[in-house]
Amino acid sequence: MIKSDFGNFYEDFDVGQNISHALSKTIFESDNNLFSLLTMNHHPIHTNADYASRQQHQKILVVGTLVFSLAVGLTVPDISGKAIANLNYEEILHKGPVFIGDTIYAKTEVLEKRESNTKNDRGIIKVRTNVFNQENMIILIFTRSVLVKKREAA
Repeated sequence: MIKSDFGNFYEDFDVGQNISHALSKTIFESDNNLFSLLTMNHHPIHTNADYASRQQHQKILVVGTLVFSLAVGLTVPDISGKAIANLNYEEILHKGPVFIGDTIYAKTEVLEKRESNTKNDRGIIKVRTNVFNQENMIILIFTRSVLVKKREAA
């Protein structure tokens, strides 16, 4: 059997590198409803078709934090699969609406890279991820720093 590697080590990242993530996700009504229930977000724009039909977009909007959570998930195999921790999310920009039935994709750019100041078996990468829908419209942008293992530490 061939062993599958999950994630990348610190050494695998280069500043300026662009990663097109292989994963994508179509967001279903059940995803949105369950997320709304789990997070106690009962705003009718996310759960009530009649209410939503009388609002700006005239249909149910997917909860923004669900879109964000899914987008982070799309990046895990490439960005944080070997992470020790996500250190911070500096910026989360919702650039456009997401509707039930939309499919999301992600691309990430490595912005910065530095070795840890306290432990030599790890380093920190800073990345910006653009999330877009099936029409190639950017719907979300976020920046985060991730503490990643070095290859020798594995």
